[in-house]
Amino acid sequence: MAAKKSAAKPKSSAKSPAGAIAAGTTLGDVVMRFPQAVPVMLSHGLHCVGCQVASFETVSQGAAAHGMDEERIKSLLKEMNEALK
Repeated sequence: MAAKKSAAKPKSSAKSPAGAIAAGTTLGDVVMRFPQAVPVMLSHGLHCVGCQVASFETVSQGAAAHGMDEERIKSLLKEMNEALK
């Protein structure tokens, strides 16, 4: 008898309340799901809208790659989430 496979639950890239942007949200998800946060990203020098790595790189990874420290990343995330309101 073949073992029945259970449907795998999709992993969320965000590790915060539903509808919020988190450090683990991919940049591609931000652009697609939260376009109102894109101007905030651009104002912080994250021109990830057309970047090829945006589909798999997280907000935290992208910001760190652009020289942002943890405090600045927290500030960025706060501003991005405020833009959603």
